[in-house]
Order: sequence, then structure tokens, then C-alpha cells
Amino acid sequence: MIAYDLRCGNNHIFEGWFEDETAYNDQQERKLISCPMCDDTEIFRIPSTFAIKSNTSSFQGKDRINEEVVYNKIVNFINDNFDNVGSDFTTEALKIHYGVSEPRNIRGKSTEMEEDLLQKEGVEFFKFPMPPQSGPESDKES
Repeated sequence: MIAYDLRCGNNHIFEGWFEDETAYNDQQERKLISCPMCDDTEIFRIPSTFAIKSNTSSFQGKDRINEEVVYNKIVNFINDNFDNVGSDFTTEALKIHYGVSEPRNIRGKSTEMEEDLLQKEGVEFFKFPMPPQSGPESDKES
């Protein structure tokens, strides 16, 4: 058995137990893993805080990585350095890929069908869970 720390698209963190990594990947692809708090099936593995204490280790609490701080730094970097094209992500990614638009960092939303199309066209992308937007801009951007 293997245990993974997981985060849903709504930023709830929970633990999942699987027979092995293959079982996790299979369940993830088939959207069988859902958040126990909100039933979201957009699930991501996150670094585990699990550690084994040993007498020979020089690991101390002050050296611990705060996953929340790292996550927030990544989110801030993405917000500051990527153009949010929203639901036009697939169209913009294809334009960049085929040289119709100037290369630039973009972020946005895509459906599973759009992701399949991007993969078939050879467009490299990765998914990262962004926190939900709040305030008056929340209707415009996600």
C-alpha cells in the first residue's frame, strides 16, 4: 500500500491510500478519486509532510519546508508571469504552437477534450491547481 497527500481543485487537502502508483494513476485518469469534503474530482498529488525521525539526522524543525508557503509562491509567480487567457487557453496554445502568435507564457482553463487535442498536436502543457478567485474580479478570471 502507498499513501499520497492529495489536494483538490478547491484546495482541500486529504490523504489517499492505493495499492501502488499504477492503481493511483488508473483511478486518477478515470476520475474515481474525489475530495471527501466537496466531491471535486480534479485531484493533484502534493508533497507529503511524512518524515522518519532518526538519531543521525540533522533535520530540525527550522529546516522544514512549509508546503503552503511554497504553493503560494508558485501561484504568485504564475499570476505575475503568465497571461490569463481563460477559456481561450486551447486556442491560444495552438496559435503559439503553430507560430500564428508570438510565444509567451499563458494560463487558463481547458476541458478534457481540449487537453486531448493539445496532446495530439504535440503542445506541451501542465496542470496546476490554482486557488479560486475572490472579490469583484472573480466572474472575469479563474
